Amino acid sequence: IFAVAAVLRRPLRPKAIGWTALFGLFQTSGSAGLSMFAVYLGGVGKVSFLTYTMPVWLLLIAWLVLREPIKDLQWVAVGLAVGGLVFLLEPWHLRGLTSSLLAVGAGISWAVASLIVRHVRAHHDVDPLSFIAWQGIFGSIPLMVAAFLTAEGLPHWDAGFVSALFFSAVPANAIAWVLWLFALEKLPLNTAGFGSMAVPVVGVFSAWVQLGEQPNPAEAAGMGLIVVGLAVLTARELRVSQRAGLPRPVAKPAH
Repeated sequence: IFAVAAVLRRPLRPKAIGWTALFGLFQTSGSAGLSMFAVYLGGVGKVSFLTYTMPVWLLLIAWLVLREPIKDLQWVAVGLAVGGLVFLLEPWHLRGLTSSLLAVGAGISWAVASLIVRHVRAHHDVDPLSFIAWQGIFGSIPLMVAAFLTAEGLPHWDAGFVSALFFSAVPANAIAWVLWLFALEKLPLNTAGFGSMAVPVVGVFSAWVQLGEQPNPAEAAGMGLIVVGLAVLTARELRVSQRAGLPRPVAKPAH
């Protein structure tokens, strides 16, 4: 991201360092770290869906902390997502609950990060590329400390490890962030947000094909409810934006 910013002659010096570091703590350390640990303990597809409940947690946190009211179809979306969570968590079985709770925690941490970035955009003049790059540096520090404290020996730098590390660092993070920022600049937020709903669907399908992780009926029902809930929320926000004549609402960050 720093390389792209340099090529585009964007400012590289960080601004609002405290808020940038706090965002990195919740976005990179919290959301990314918890989701990776959840994948380590559980299934990829299930974790993806639970993490992408972020918009619902964002609504609830803004309602409880900032006193922003939840209106009409937003309650429908919350109800559908909560129902989906119950089916995905399967509390009546109490198996794989640790991974699921970590994934939910990742979604909540992502929601908090979204509120932080909204504050930053409203009160500070920061360049998006520089902001994302610096938050990644700040947010990676706790992850490196945790890896050092919990690692059992040094990693084996074989082809599989190097390729996985490269894919995670470059295409899945750096390039994905740049593409997401480009989409937010060129598309209305609701259009970009609706496209991001494909991420957990692709995650489930890929895990099914490559890893043999076939969702059971309860998990499939939960995933379906969450998709419908997110679709209702996105459609509602699109309708509100069109009525207000806002072609490009304030953007939320992607994962």
